[in-house]
Amino acid sequence: MDIARTLPELRDHLARFSRPAFVPTMGNLHDGHLALVRQAKALGDVTVASIFVNRLQFLPHEDFDSYPRTWDTDCEKLRSVGCDVLFAPDERVLYPEPQTFRISPDPVLADILEGHFRPGFFTGVCTVVMKLFMCVQPRFALFGKKDYQQLMVIRRMASQFALPVEVVASETHRAADGLALSSRNGYLSDAERDEAAQLSQALRGMAEAVRSGERDFAAIEARATRALAARGWQPDYLVLRRRSDLQPPTGDEPLVALAAAKLGSTRLIDNLEFDR
Repeated sequence: MDIARTLPELRDHLARFSRPAFVPTMGNLHDGHLALVRQAKALGDVTVASIFVNRLQFLPHEDFDSYPRTWDTDCEKLRSVGCDVLFAPDERVLYPEPQTFRISPDPVLADILEGHFRPGFFTGVCTVVMKLFMCVQPRFALFGKKDYQQLMVIRRMASQFALPVEVVASETHRAADGLALSSRNGYLSDAERDEAAQLSQALRGMAEAVRSGERDFAAIEARATRALAARGWQPDYLVLRRRSDLQPPTGDEPLVALAAAKLGSTRLIDNLEFDR
């Protein structure tokens, strides 16, 4: 695996390829990330991953400084799945001057749910993803469905800017008890880890209520929120939304249940697509 820390190094490694498949990450890699790399290898003529902890998407009170950096382990994992090139710039490479030009996503999609509880988050995400796309110039870019709203925002950005990149979604990877794999799961204590599977169970319960014929969506959401709070969680949202645009359901369109909640000091998100 070649490691590029500067743009000239990256471009030198990629010069002879025409269809890069790209997996952007913030490091602290888990099996979900590695599945994206495996999927990427089947798509492009070179597989590129990046590790960059993006300051722009962290709020002032969030965990930028303490976000886990696991460089040696990450490199070993990427090599084990056949990653060809790792782009690992520091901030001075990716942001050589203050990033005053930023991508502002559509507030209808980006200011709800995660965007409501983390103002400015998707501006930071879109700005760094656009910059990474310009650096790598991928033909394919792979993102996990666990960050469902993020995937939708990035797809919309790529479409509206007519970027020559296909945004490919990968299914959420889960532990045996249903917990969605996440870099932040490492913050959980042993007891919290056992409890954490309740988040995916709450989503399944919401989906089952709809499938069984219940149509009072607000009541389903409120019941799930109360049940999770009673177990000691601090829910931000448990909602049912249309898959197409994350707006409240109106007809018989495909749905997704989405949740974000803190367990102790760790904020977890998850989602579940389902049909009625």
